[in-house]
Amino acid sequence: MKISVSSDMDEPVARLLVEEVRRRGHQVRVYGVLDPEADPRWAVCSEAAARDVATGAADQAVVCCWTGTGASIAANKVPGVRAALCADAYTADGARRWNDANVLALSLRLTSQPVLKEILDAWFAAVPSQDAEDLGNVAHVGRLDAGRGTVGE
Repeated sequence: MKISVSSDMDEPVARLLVEEVRRRGHQVRVYGVLDPEADPRWAVCSEAAARDVATGAADQAVVCCWTGTGASIAANKVPGVRAALCADAYTADGARRWNDANVLALSLRLTSQPVLKEILDAWFAAVPSQDAEDLGNVAHVGRLDAGRGTVGE
């Protein structure tokens, strides 16, 4: 898979993330401080990685900032992106399974090396649910992206 990765800070977990995604056989495109020529601001680099997913230039993305919150907010402003801030493997599995999340957001502050590997294991192993309710919720989110979602749909 093609995975875009962004980070606004040069933290060990960000470098490990890129290394670990490559070790798992994925092609990696980097943004933010991971690319010396890119804009390192969390809103800008997170948007860039998310846009890769929205346009099909990447299959998925991982966006990082100190708490992960800003990166997830910026990524979720890109239509077609379903970014999930995950602090553990169970949340990562659920985000992929029930929400068909296509962007993983991580906290540079809270994500340790062992937890990062557990999160990535769960994220890449999970398969989006084919349950009608889950599919309906993901479709509703898509309509919200398109500006057509209404309460009660």
